[in-house]
Amino acid sequence: MENLTQPVVGPGAYLTLHYRLASQDGNDIVTTFNGNPATLQLGTGQLAPFLEERLIGLSDGAERSFSLAPSEAFGERNPELLQRVSRSTLAENSQLGEEYKVGDVVEFAAPGGGRFAGVLLEINADDALFDFNHPLAGQTLRFDVRIIGIL
Repeated sequence: MENLTQPVVGPGAYLTLHYRLASQDGNDIVTTFNGNPATLQLGTGQLAPFLEERLIGLSDGAERSFSLAPSEAFGERNPELLQRVSRSTLAENSQLGEEYKVGDVVEFAAPGGGRFAGVLLEINADDALFDFNHPLAGQTLRFDVRIIGIL
């Protein structure tokens, strides 16, 4: 007798799926449900690792919803990531004559050549206050998924 087990998602699997990441109140952050499904390979950085973990073990055709506490998603808000930046440092990371307003996202050069971004909270003649927390830090999120195919 032939063993007809359904394929399940494992590390490195190629998948076609619909997924939605939404706030607890149902506002979509990202969704493929009203368009083309996504095709991706686990472990390549196309989905955040905490989302990939939820897919492991799901079978072809599975539909699931997961609630993700902040600690399982983008982390809790860290008050130490509210940082004052001098106007001279801000100028070094800006285009000449660039004007900023509260709510702007500004990128800074990181040691070692990387980049990081912060949201401008306030600005004055001497310095500016930035929030370097991930915009979704501290939020409980909903992750909905429908597995269409496992290759």
